[in-house]
Amino acid sequence: MNPYVPILILMAIGAVLALGGVAASAVIGPKRYNRAKLDSYECGIEPTPHAVGGGRLPIKYYLVAMTFIVFDIEVVFLYPWAVDFTTLATFGLVAMLAFLALITVPFVYEWRRGGFDWV
Repeated sequence: MNPYVPILILMAIGAVLALGGVAASAVIGPKRYNRAKLDSYECGIEPTPHAVGGGRLPIKYYLVAMTFIVFDIEVVFLYPWAVDFTTLATFGLVAMLAFLALITVPFVYEWRRGGFDWV
């Protein structure tokens, strides 16, 4: 038997389950549409028309999102280094120090913009 057959079978089962779930929710799910459900959702803020001059958008939501993205990127790069730092030796240490120096730029930007003030 070909060694790829179990992988293809697993992928087929996953595809059937995914598509079956979407199809079942479309057929079985309730269809009670109203104005609130059809309206766009804007992070808990009531969506209103923009001002004539364009208006200003609050940057707080974007700063929080940027915080999570920066933390995710930091973990993705620091975790493998922390797991295997003995084989990476000096090169790994220098690379991680350079990475940490670069990653402080968005942290300083966000700190100065007030992204860490959770009041």
